[in-house]
Amino acid sequence: MIPPGKTLGVLGGGQLGAMFAMAAKRMGYRVEAISDVADCPAAHHCDRVHVGAYDNHEWLMDIARTLDVVTFEFENIPVAAARAIAECVPVYPSPEVLYTTQDRSREKAFLVQHGFACAPHRVVCSRADLHAAVAAIGLPAILKTAASGYDGKGQKRIESGSGSQAIDAAWDALGPKELVLEAWIDFDVEISVVAARSETGEIAVYEPSLNIHRHHILDTASAPTNLSPRILAAARATTAKILTALSVVGVACVEFFVTPDGQVLVNEIAPRPHNSGHLTIDACETSQFEQQVRTICGLPLGSPRQLMPAAMVNLLGECWEHGEPNWPLAICVPGVRLLLYGKSEPRVGRKMGHLTASAATVEDALANALHARQVACHYSPSAETP
Repeated sequence: MIPPGKTLGVLGGGQLGAMFAMAAKRMGYRVEAISDVADCPAAHHCDRVHVGAYDNHEWLMDIARTLDVVTFEFENIPVAAARAIAECVPVYPSPEVLYTTQDRSREKAFLVQHGFACAPHRVVCSRADLHAAVAAIGLPAILKTAASGYDGKGQKRIESGSGSQAIDAAWDALGPKELVLEAWIDFDVEISVVAARSETGEIAVYEPSLNIHRHHILDTASAPTNLSPRILAAARATTAKILTALSVVGVACVEFFVTPDGQVLVNEIAPRPHNSGHLTIDACETSQFEQQVRTICGLPLGSPRQLMPAAMVNLLGECWEHGEPNWPLAICVPGVRLLLYGKSEPRVGRKMGHLTASAATVEDALANALHARQVACHYSPSAETP
């Protein structure tokens, strides 16, 4: 056990690192971030920020020797950096979890190997591979970079009926590098499940959330959902099995597609707290970030029980299009809370903060959160992008 008063390290300085630091500081820990950017959200909440290059392993190991345990807050950190730190101090989740989940081809291979249902797919390493994959899977399909993709970046949809020229154009847009072609899933809804797993194998699973994306970026998350108990039980059970199969120590999120015929297909695994889990800060007995602290420090897991229906809406850079939003108007809406990440420059598509709302029903919670954003920002996103 690593008791309060010790020093926790977090690889990455983004908003997930900031919220982890907020939870850890509340529990009496010191927190130090390791980032390649000085002006980062975590800098506002950590005791210290080490700024340098993730490929400077000697520098990383020098820092690690002053820490008691290290976690990470996004999966695009080079796995070699996590492995270097792990030579000096425990890293949770392990660098091997990071290695598997930060690359789509390895993640898909893990899912197939362990029998977890996911979209039909093929690994693509050349133009010829792509044409063969299209012939095998069919169209429409989504071509994705194997590594470093998030919020829709590094993806290209190939439409039904596309000819060789369109397939070649998709390769030209994303290659030449390892890619993954996934069959297009005609899903009803997207859901995600956040869960925590301790070193002893104890697992705490949160209520699944219903997610709406706009332009490939999460726009809203709400829980509980109105999906059937069978679908929710399948998603929760699959999430627990995935964390166990990966030997995760920490918090992870599994994203799912739910098809019209009731299939629950794994879309992606995020080996850290997740955007859709931000509502746990205000709506659950133990937030996903406190759970992250508990797991990496060997403390008992907290209850994931949700106290009342809740919803979260993201605040993107578009919300600043008409100047600084009117936050007093937003927090006048019943049950609404505001969390801004401290990023200095609003940009289109950049996550600047979020609003959460709690209410007697999940419909009211979502309506209040959306209304708070609209009155504060004069911002109402366009229809969902396929």
